[in-house]
Amino acid sequence: MANTAALSVRRNFARPSAESVESIARAPTGWVVDANGRTGALDYRIRALTRATKFCGVALTVQSRGRDNLAPYAAIEYARPGDVIVVATGDYQEASVAGDVMIGMMKNQGVAAFVTDGLVRDIEGLNGVGIPVCARGLCPNSPHKDGPGSIGLPITIGGVVVDSGDVVTGDENGIVIVAREAIDAVIAALPEVAAKEKKMDRMVADGARLPMGIAEMIRQKGVRLLD
Repeated sequence: MANTAALSVRRNFARPSAESVESIARAPTGWVVDANGRTGALDYRIRALTRATKFCGVALTVQSRGRDNLAPYAAIEYARPGDVIVVATGDYQEASVAGDVMIGMMKNQGVAAFVTDGLVRDIEGLNGVGIPVCARGLCPNSPHKDGPGSIGLPITIGGVVVDSGDVVTGDENGIVIVAREAIDAVIAALPEVAAKEKKMDRMVADGARLPMGIAEMIRQKGVRLLD
């Protein structure tokens, strides 16, 4: 008999340690990107719409059909405290995928933040819930609850492949994904990034007009003067 289940769920996946998540949480998203090979940020149109913007946690991935939120609701049961529920809708923009009721229930489960490439609604209520909600925008149109969908499987959102167990970190500058297999390398690189940033800040405060070495780099690459 054919499988007619509306949802496919992978419950068990490797998770980074709480210490690893905390190490990434302490860094601004720009530093995390630099430590991650200058990549990992989601499309700039996916951004925090709520007053709360800063978060970091383990991704619990959801694939949802456009104009449907059965899978995101089902994901609440599988989320652990501190998880970030990440919902791919295929950039669907004709109806919301979540509102303040769903996000409030996610908070009750201990979810740290909600990220989607779709739309959400009830902004006043979302601000009242208090956890970061990141989306492409707002739309009061409501979804159905039919499926199909998946939970815990790899998704693509904002131009980035995300798997459950990756780290998701966000602030007012955007949202960044650190793949599970890259977490240790990113953490190891963050102190060097932090030191470089502090050095650059000191240079600006001291009146520098170009970073050290940039003038020589420009000279070596060549300049063609047009006047």
